[in-house]
Amino acid sequence: MEFLQDISPRDYQKQIFETCKEKNCLVVLPTGLGKTLVGLMITIHRMKQFPGEKVLFLAPTRPLAEQHLNYFKKHLPELFGEMTLFTGKIDAYNRKKLWQFSDIIFSTPQCIANDLKKNLYNLTEVCLLIEDEAHRCLKNYDYNYVAKEYNKYAGNPRIIGLTASPGSDKQKIKEICNNLKIEEVELRQRESSDVKEYLQELKFEKIKILFPKEFEEIRHTLKKIYERYVEELRSRSVLYGPATKTSLIQLQNKISTSLARGNRNFNYMLAASACAQAIKLQYAMELLETQTLKGFTNYLETLLNKSKTGSRGIKRLVAKPEFTFSYLRAKELLEKNVEHPKLSHIKELVKKEKEKNERVKIIVFAQFRETASIISENLNTINGIRAKVFIGQAKRGSGKDQRGLSQKEQQQIIQEFSQGKINVLCATSIGEEGLDIPEVNAVIFYEPVPSAIRKIQRAGRTARLMQGKLIILITQKTRDEAYYYVSRAKEKKMYSAIDSIKQELKEPKKLKQKIQEKLSKFIP
Repeated sequence: MEFLQDISPRDYQKQIFETCKEKNCLVVLPTGLGKTLVGLMITIHRMKQFPGEKVLFLAPTRPLAEQHLNYFKKHLPELFGEMTLFTGKIDAYNRKKLWQFSDIIFSTPQCIANDLKKNLYNLTEVCLLIEDEAHRCLKNYDYNYVAKEYNKYAGNPRIIGLTASPGSDKQKIKEICNNLKIEEVELRQRESSDVKEYLQELKFEKIKILFPKEFEEIRHTLKKIYERYVEELRSRSVLYGPATKTSLIQLQNKISTSLARGNRNFNYMLAASACAQAIKLQYAMELLETQTLKGFTNYLETLLNKSKTGSRGIKRLVAKPEFTFSYLRAKELLEKNVEHPKLSHIKELVKKEKEKNERVKIIVFAQFRETASIISENLNTINGIRAKVFIGQAKRGSGKDQRGLSQKEQQQIIQEFSQGKINVLCATSIGEEGLDIPEVNAVIFYEPVPSAIRKIQRAGRTARLMQGKLIILITQKTRDEAYYYVSRAKEKKMYSAIDSIKQELKEPKKLKQKIQEKLSKFIP
């Protein structure tokens, strides 16, 4: 393709590009299969078609927007157009000036939405809007505001949404399509015939781990208190269905909303307390079942500390003999160096991979920061392993592991990983989305995630340019098992939902065609 430098599009990218030329398109491509190149190709086409007009490329975070800018700079001639990164660090006056002189603008949706609300500029002369990680295009996210403004004012609108997975809920996928005025969906998966040839073999291993008897004893004890709280919620006629983590959080929101509106119903106030304690116990049991004993014990200690100044509800919870037994038993086990068996399995797996390949690169995904930190500490005891924790920016709590990493620190860690100074990243969800993390030999899930989006994004970190391995650890007879099967079912559901939506998008065209055919019979 004219203007492309040092890169050749693959056949499936050319095919997707042909669709994007003609229609607003949602491009669903697994991580590492070149969504950004499709964006670059359609940018070149639209700027040739509408000389003097602009392209706006949005991404959820500044590092990701910057990554796309660098990719475009690398693969476009220097004089092709003026490329600019918009950030909150540039003051509004300068952004207004920059907008006038820029041809391709890379930004977060928040930055553009704020500028549009202040009337710093408008989107009249934007001939292409690209929204990366388009599965976020739901509810009040700024992607929707920008897309709405774009469709209202642009003279030559074209919207492209890019994502590795739009989720499994058909209604949500439809919402994304409606918000972006999508006319066609281009879907590829690892197994697609035109994609297969470009990918390396992905070996999949599911490791089932026994839940220790000592842990079962603690869980059984905590479950007794938990079930008493659930029974209280049922007797207060506020909980009817199964008592899951999700249903309890929904109930808590419902009760809080009612109380905030001034409904000081005594029954509701007591139910609010019971619900809050049930959620705490659910969380504690999740840590015990799927994370680490150290993390579980730390959480119980946090509850004990909170009880000194907290509500009567939390004071009553920690005063229960079952709570005291669980806490003391967990401490006793830790003193004997007993930990969740997943940790020893992770160590063994990483050790084996290192023995097989001296230059190995591994990502271990964990749900919680504290778990990622504990895994990293354990892995750094292995000879030749240099592990680092890779987490988001937000501060969580007050511990040293809760501080978060700045964008600069995140980029530094990715660079060290790329250069081989670090060979294991212990990452939370920040490692799933978008960031330009180099190809890895193995991806290990410390626990399954009950989300098709997150599972696909995690797995997409390996088996692109070289043979890769995906390993999932599952603790038997715990929520790990349920989460594993839920994510598998959601992934299947996602593909059938997209196929269904693709058909629905074609229906109006067929109907329009039929009406035109019927009308043509009556027109001489």
